[in-house]
Parts: sequence; C-alpha cells; structure tokens
Amino acid sequence: MMVYACSPSSAPKDRILHFDGIENARELGGLVMQDGRTIRSGKLVRSAELSKASDNDVAILKKRFALSDVFDFRFEKERSAKPDREIEGVTNTWLSTLPAAFVASFSSGRADSTTVQSDNLLEALASYAFHPKAQAMAQKLYPAIVMDTTSQKRYGEFLRGVLEADGGALWHCSQGKDRCGWGSAFVLAALGASRETIVEDFALSNDSYAPAIEALSAKIKEKGGGEAELGFINAMIGVNVENFEHTLDLIDSQYGSLQAYLEKALGFTAQDQEKMKKKYLR
Repeated sequence: MMVYACSPSSAPKDRILHFDGIENARELGGLVMQDGRTIRSGKLVRSAELSKASDNDVAILKKRFALSDVFDFRFEKERSAKPDREIEGVTNTWLSTLPAAFVASFSSGRADSTTVQSDNLLEALASYAFHPKAQAMAQKLYPAIVMDTTSQKRYGEFLRGVLEADGGALWHCSQGKDRCGWGSAFVLAALGASRETIVEDFALSNDSYAPAIEALSAKIKEKGGGEAELGFINAMIGVNVENFEHTLDLIDSQYGSLQAYLEKALGFTAQDQEKMKKKYLR
C-alpha cells in the first residue's frame, strides 16, 4: 500500500513533501490567494533535481499529482552529470534559466557538486565566503536571473508550459531553491498571491537545508566571519531572503508590480494569468 508523507493545507510547512530521493520538495496546493481562492492540491510541485527519485517517489508523483510535465531549470553540465529519472508518460522540458555569465562560475562550484552536504563543498564554501568577489556574485545572482533577457524568455516558456500542462506540473533546478524559487514566485504571482505568501514559500528552502546552513555558519563564525560571510553561506546553501526581497523591490521599481513583470518581461499576459487562475484555483 502506498503511503503519502504529507497532507497539504493552507499552512506553508504542511505542504512539504517527504520523498525517498527528492530533496526540498513541496507543493503549492493549499495556499490562499489575495482574492480568497485557494490553489488546488495535487497540481503544482517544486523540488530539487530528480536523479535519485525512487520507484515510490515516481508512484506518488504519478498517482497523487497526476504528473504530466517536468521543467528542468539547470544548465547543461548539471543536467548531463545528474540526469533526471525518466518517468513514463511525463514530458521533461529543459529550460536553463541561469544567466550565461554565471554558468562558468557555478560549474566549478556548488551547482555541479554531488550533494549539498558534501564535506569538500562545505570547506570550499567556507573559504569562498571570505572573498569579496564571491560575496558580490552571490548578491548579483537574483537580480541577474530576473533581468537577463534569455532567462526571462525561458521563464515565460515555463509559465506557458504550466498553463498548458495536461496534468500535474513539477519544476526544479539543482537544489530546488534559487532558480526553482523564482519559478515558484512567478507561478504564485500569476495566481494572485500576496508578496508575503511568495516570500514565505521562497524562505522554506532554508528549513530544508538547515543542518548544512547551521554547520557551515558555525565554521564561519569560528573564523571570525560576520554578516557578509554568513549572507554568502545562506545564498549558496540556502536562500538569501533579504536579497530576494530586494530583487522584488527592483522588479517593482522597473515594472510597477510582479504581475506587470510577468506580462512585460516574460510575455505572460493578464489574460494568461486569468486562465492560470481559472485552471489552478478553487
């Protein structure tokens, strides 16, 4: 008998999904939008990559979520090093959303590592945390993602794919936090979520990776690191919520609102957003 490890509700942490081989997974179902409607359960899932998905994981995705579409935001080297498990009857669409300027740096760093808990990776990040250039790169990542024209095009294609999915849709990057987090923010914005709800969902990735963040933060403090170094660790292992909010402010200043950004930058019109609401809200 199949046992499901979660029971979605409107409480954010109750949406967390516990799989055998898929990290940082949660569904959007149960979240309440500003108009009072709720996202339908069993439709929209975000996660880390699927290379280690077990048979039971696949069964859950197909039965509980009626999965029909997967959207992979990783760049080529990540995808080829740890290819997603093939799921019969599911379309896997590759939409690399990391700006080209960042791909080379991330290829030799965390994005190409085997696991976020790797001791070698933690030691490397502990060293990088004290480098001003590395700190600056971490601060620039989110603004670059949302302002890069190629990334915008691919996120627009992603939103169109979610709108047209025959069944459940899942999107992911490597750790399911940054690129995946922005994809989730765009879906939530299209569905009419408040900024508070969008930020709250984004921040939940820090719960998923809390042990690694805490372990490395302790090492940073032992070495005399302060706010800048700890911010770098949050950005690399978890998510930097403050930077995320600053980038939302940047979008507001450039486009007026996140919904307007979807229309003007991603090509996902107000009419498309209404169709998205009709499809996924109850």
